[in-house]
Amino acid sequence: MVLVLWDIDHTLIDTRGVGRELSAEAFHRTTGLQMRQQAKVDGITEAVIFRETAKLHGLTTDRADFERFARELVAAHQRRIADLRERGCALPGAAAALDALAAQPDVRQSVLTGNVRGVAEIKLQTFGLDQHIGWEAGAYGEDDDVRSELVRIALERATLTPADAVLIGDTPADVEASHDSGVRIIAVASGHSNEADLQAAGADVVLPDLQNTDLLLKLVLHSTTPEHSRPSTSINRLVE
Repeated sequence: MVLVLWDIDHTLIDTRGVGRELSAEAFHRTTGLQMRQQAKVDGITEAVIFRETAKLHGLTTDRADFERFARELVAAHQRRIADLRERGCALPGAAAALDALAAQPDVRQSVLTGNVRGVAEIKLQTFGLDQHIGWEAGAYGEDDDVRSELVRIALERATLTPADAVLIGDTPADVEASHDSGVRIIAVASGHSNEADLQAAGADVVLPDLQNTDLLLKLVLHSTTPEHSRPSTSINRLVE
């Protein structure tokens, strides 16, 4: 059995600015302040983004504040699903990749994301990418601040070991989380990090996008535990 843990933003979808607008709306409803700036978001969990953004506005927050923000964020996404669908998009190859993996009898799919679960569900449902996702095996932005801990949580929920899982994501944080947790990583240069950035973080496998479904399947089903010093020629052998 292989558990595929998908990152969402810039791996499967792109909100094209809608996500930031909804974060600003939820921030205002939670704190009473306009969100003038936002902390780093790529590869970061929602709880950390909220806490660090609040600090940029001179605020100290606690867990209750974050939980209120999370509720407001889910509600904002629910109100603006039509806007999200119109302006955002599923990334090229995402739907085909999910379908192809779902056709494999020994593959399960879930998500590992900094989004809170309610937002993760809305995002994938909006673009028709939710049909093959086992939500209960995933890990979300409310579960822990540290991405590698999210991997541990997902494995525990799925009752699997690191050798049984592969993480697919677009940020150096995804690569680092895979190394820290012992799962394999397939990095995708479809976000703000390019191939060189992802390789510098330690990714052995970097795809430009998800459009080569056959290659993605081979990489997922190739069950060898990653050796982080392994040369990239191992990828070439998979596609011969």
